[in-house]
Amino acid sequence: MIPAFALAIGVALGLLLGPQVPLVLQPYLPIAVVAALDAAFGGIRARLDGVFDSKVFVISFVSNVLVAALMVFLGDKIGVGAQLSTSVVVVLGIRIFGNAAAIRRHLFGA
Repeated sequence: MIPAFALAIGVALGLLLGPQVPLVLQPYLPIAVVAALDAAFGGIRARLDGVFDSKVFVISFVSNVLVAALMVFLGDKIGVGAQLSTSVVVVLGIRIFGNAAAIRRHLFGA
């Protein structure tokens, strides 16, 4: 219940305050969001499997976001940022859909 309440407060504050992302960070924000979604779906799956550990979740969340952003940053520096961004989104997207399928099987038995 607490996470849902915190999410609602965060969304409300975001809508009310309208934070601005610095121009320098804008290319990395979508990748960071996809990496965070991957960690969140992984956490939900772990919870349903009965193996959730909050320490592992936090480390996974932070490391996913940092590694994905670092890959895109390095890709920008060597001139292949768009290709690395696409590859990160594809890999994380596959993981998200795999976790979503496992969650669906858990909840609906299908």
